[in-house]
Amino acid sequence: METFSAIPVFVAVVEHGSFSQAAIRLGTSKSAVSKRIRELETKLGVQLIHRTTRRLSLTEAGERYAEYAFKAFSAASEGIDSVTQLQGKPKGLLKINTPMSFGRLHIAPLVADFLALYPDIELNMVMDDKVFDLVEGGFDLAIRAGNLQDSSLIARRLAPCRSVICASPDYLAKNPLPLTPDELLKHNCIHYSYFSGGSEWTLLGESEPVKVKIRGNYQVNNSEALQQAVLAGLGVAKIPTFIVGKDIASGKLVPLLTDYDLPLQTLYAVFPERRYLPTKVRVFLDFIIDRLGGDHPYWDKQ
Repeated sequence: METFSAIPVFVAVVEHGSFSQAAIRLGTSKSAVSKRIRELETKLGVQLIHRTTRRLSLTEAGERYAEYAFKAFSAASEGIDSVTQLQGKPKGLLKINTPMSFGRLHIAPLVADFLALYPDIELNMVMDDKVFDLVEGGFDLAIRAGNLQDSSLIARRLAPCRSVICASPDYLAKNPLPLTPDELLKHNCIHYSYFSGGSEWTLLGESEPVKVKIRGNYQVNNSEALQQAVLAGLGVAKIPTFIVGKDIASGKLVPLLTDYDLPLQTLYAVFPERRYLPTKVRVFLDFIIDRLGGDHPYWDKQ
């Protein structure tokens, strides 16, 4: 039973990568967490965690134990979720993951209103463009765009994710307006380095899709940094409308090749498959879908 009670402590240490951060999360002291892990290792007769002055890492035994500890912790959490559903009052820790730019622009501004409605929820939002393993990272929900690779996740559609090829008026004053996709080859096409298609842009015309291998002197792994470069007149870029919708509406950026469509992606909320969807997750989903606008997101109405 002592080893079972140590599972939440072990999971917190693995999730946060440090005893001190785990202690903060658990509301206890660093020494108490360290002692609990030592006791667990003594009971099991193996070392689970390598300790250095800079970081913690799992031993081979620790990796094996973590696989089962996370499953056990998840099962216990699901049991709590099923009970709290009966109470009907959303509460507890809600840990979510969002892409950096989308989270900053469209989720972070909603946080204050959401927590005002549900004061018993403690929200932990991690903004990062990396794709995390939800179970291993302890996430209740993540927002992702495009094709979903992990079939073990449950997905709920949030909104369409449209993109636009655009440039600034200053850039177009110095360079000819591209009228066909091939004419993009004459332009400095800057791009988002995490784009799954690399430097190949696909445009959809009346017949077959047109693929263009663009060239440019700048690529960056953050869409807002790309936006700033386009606004400054550096070149032509393909950017999601959730980032540049206001700029296009105000005339700061000009959409190009509007006779062509770009492949449409979708923004999804994904969460681990479980028998009971926690009330805290359900109310967060309903809240952001209502605020974002569903199939007609507010940034496209601009």
